[in-house]
Amino acid sequence: MASKFRTITISKPEYESNNLRQITVKSNHLKGRGDISVYVPQGSNYKNLPMVILLHGVYGSHNSWIHYAGIHFKMNKWIAEDKLKPMVLVMPSDGLWGDGSGYIPHSNNNFEKWITEDTVDAVIECVPQVSTQSDLFLTGLSMGGFAALRLGAKYSNKFKAFTGLSSITHLNQMKLFIEENIYQLQQENKQEESVLETLIKYKQTLSPFRFDCGTDDGLINENRKFHEALEQENIPHIYNEYLGAHNWKYWEVHIFNTLNFFNNI
Repeated sequence: MASKFRTITISKPEYESNNLRQITVKSNHLKGRGDISVYVPQGSNYKNLPMVILLHGVYGSHNSWIHYAGIHFKMNKWIAEDKLKPMVLVMPSDGLWGDGSGYIPHSNNNFEKWITEDTVDAVIECVPQVSTQSDLFLTGLSMGGFAALRLGAKYSNKFKAFTGLSSITHLNQMKLFIEENIYQLQQENKQEESVLETLIKYKQTLSPFRFDCGTDDGLINENRKFHEALEQENIPHIYNEYLGAHNWKYWEVHIFNTLNFFNNI
């Protein structure tokens, strides 16, 4: 089958380690190349495994979940202990615009479709353990949580469930983290800027979703307001608060709650 991409490469098996693979693909939506790290559980006979896309936050890239959370080591342990079923973790860059692209269309790039189309297609093309029959899930932290909740709602026909950790709930909160004026760029493109408004817009077709936040997180009040607004709109969801702040110490622990949620959908 012909590739959907002009160029796409995947790491050589003999040089891979710890169940990780590396994909680099030229994306029309990025006007250049994008990197994707992929965790594939041990075993050569897997077919149609679930795919979980993990989105990073500001300042990060495709290897953030690997180097800051050791997610591949945790997955090996959780699967070996039968705490989680085998699944493929897909970790793309956000397109590497400024301090963070927001995973939305702007600056002549469609960072949204890079995630929802190109990343999915590239992994299916390169990783035989998944296919178009695989269940697809979406999650992320902070900026990645904003994207996961927004895109999960917008593309519920594609994602079986979605979650957010310590999520930005409105694009204007990006100014707390980045120096670029992404909010102004987004307004020029007239894309959804509020997670709540997006969920309301697609209320009738939403897949199951959850989100959580640390009680010492700077975004806790925004997450609480978001939860209360969802209740007022009678939009079914799960919201949890745990001890912790806006950091990897929190995310590397509570990513399990998300993956376990996906396992039980």
